[in-house]
Amino acid sequence: MSTIIAPPGSPQPRTGPATVSYFGPLSEDAYGALASMEGVYDLPLVEAAGAPKAGAAPSAWPGYALTAGACVIAYALHYLPIWPFQVGTGASVRRPISAAILAILVGLAIRNFLGLSTAALSGCKKIVRGVIPLSIILMGAELQLSAMTKVGLPVVVVIAAGIGVAIGAAFLLGRALGLSSHASLLVGAGTAICGNSAIVAVAPLIKAKDEDVGWSVGTINALGLLVMLACPVVGSSLHLTDDQYGAWSGTAIHAVPQVVAAGAAFSTKAAAIATLVKLVRVAMLAPLVCVLAMLAARRVRGGTAGESGAVTVHYARLIPWFIWGFLAMSVLSSLGLIPKLAFPSDGVLGEAQTLSLLRVFKEAGSLLLAAAMAAIGLELSVAGMIHVGRRVFLCGLGASIALAVVSLILSRVLL
Repeated sequence: MSTIIAPPGSPQPRTGPATVSYFGPLSEDAYGALASMEGVYDLPLVEAAGAPKAGAAPSAWPGYALTAGACVIAYALHYLPIWPFQVGTGASVRRPISAAILAILVGLAIRNFLGLSTAALSGCKKIVRGVIPLSIILMGAELQLSAMTKVGLPVVVVIAAGIGVAIGAAFLLGRALGLSSHASLLVGAGTAICGNSAIVAVAPLIKAKDEDVGWSVGTINALGLLVMLACPVVGSSLHLTDDQYGAWSGTAIHAVPQVVAAGAAFSTKAAAIATLVKLVRVAMLAPLVCVLAMLAARRVRGGTAGESGAVTVHYARLIPWFIWGFLAMSVLSSLGLIPKLAFPSDGVLGEAQTLSLLRVFKEAGSLLLAAAMAAIGLELSVAGMIHVGRRVFLCGLGASIALAVVSLILSRVLL
């Protein structure tokens, strides 16, 4: 199955019987930001035979420079010695707004008030795709698998209940709002599993209409950003533990980068747990697609009216490769195989020094995450995201609230 997503007004490519093209109602800015929240995935996007060839890629350096500038501003704000950037004094000082959250807000401000060139956007996309997988892998060093033994089964319950509630709520709300079952399933899958990636994977299997795909993508992008910003505030207000917040935010937030950033805004341990929980949710895309693929094949064999053509599922793309890197890093950390480097006294360094690679990984992961979130903010067009269908947005909003409430209650009760 070849899936092509392009903005309105683009030349219509020649499509064969095994190709589905989505030319939905979103603006060009919205489609440009399609992968901005989860640019780490290899989405099933393939150029159709005879489609217009892309020209030479513009220089990415303007995007790199803007991302670096946004990061500098974010860290400068993060370390301001005033409220709300600093709370408490002395040994009890806290910085409740993480650099990653500030970075995406700074990026959003630059993009939507000053605008960006095509070259700058190209650089931002490269940063997102290259940096987020590495930051997620480094986050694995903070996860001690022994600590997961006491939260393992309860977390599985929270994840399973959250997926069921999100999809069920989307169906019920969609029916009440008069949406098609296809639109409801797209919103439910995007909310329950992994945002845009789930929508794009599910759409060809259920023969979703172009406008359903477009509205669902816009809804999930907009709501994902709002949930990411709200979770750290709510978690701190409710005084959740690291385990509770990690399980809740990993279940309630839509896309992987959003989860990592929201977890880091709470604590290092919460970020590691939230990332693991989210990656388990991402892996759930595979069984969901398998079930839908079998149903699609049954419809074709049964000769259902309007259904024709086989569907090819690229299963290897359904589980991102960086999940294995995250787990490998967690195993190395748990077994104590990440060493400390020792530098003996040589008259230059003075006393003997040691350098913990775990600390290096932590700091590097935080810096890379801030850079990725700045690039994501620079990609996002608020005007593009807000032009979504009202009924689809309300369906997504209701499903997101149901998911957040149920997962919060279960996280507090079970953990």
